[in-house]
Amino acid sequence: MVPEKELVSKVLAGDARAFKCLVEQYQRLVLHVSSRMIRNEDDLSDVCQEVFIKVHKGLGTFTFQSKLSTWIARIAYLTSVNHLRKYKNDQLNRSTSENDELDNLHFTEHTPERILIRKDVNAYVHHLIAQLPLNYRTVLTLYHLQEFSYQEIEEITGMPEGTVKNYLFRAKKLLREKLELYLKHE
Repeated sequence: MVPEKELVSKVLAGDARAFKCLVEQYQRLVLHVSSRMIRNEDDLSDVCQEVFIKVHKGLGTFTFQSKLSTWIARIAYLTSVNHLRKYKNDQLNRSTSENDELDNLHFTEHTPERILIRKDVNAYVHHLIAQLPLNYRTVLTLYHLQEFSYQEIEEITGMPEGTVKNYLFRAKKLLREKLELYLKHE
């Protein structure tokens, strides 16, 4: 892995391989941040591409006041939020119909989807995370999956640190309740 300052310098100097390296180094981060908000695969792909276009255009303004990953995660977060605002009605309709389908499924039903999800606890936990409210999903992902600090999440999302902690607490509580319900039925 190339050090951040060196990588940024090379990209700013016009080195296409350095930008490719930057994309490869941070594409999982961008995907994780955006995928917790954008559920449609085509839209997700478009948003991720848009993030890296913005990173490339704005890299000259990056001042190393934070880690490069924090800066890129903030761009991913804001781009995803803007996408949701722009296509709000379409996304809300999709989310509502998905949530209605999930609400109609009971833990005792043995649908093929349920059986597969239950076989893989990790997939099941990710399935539960996907059902959480947007802000809870986002904070949980940034904190536990990307291992950002409270301060970094505050920088990325613009939420006050207290709100970040509150959302994280509530997200964990909801997950715990859903897992306890699941375990009771197993």
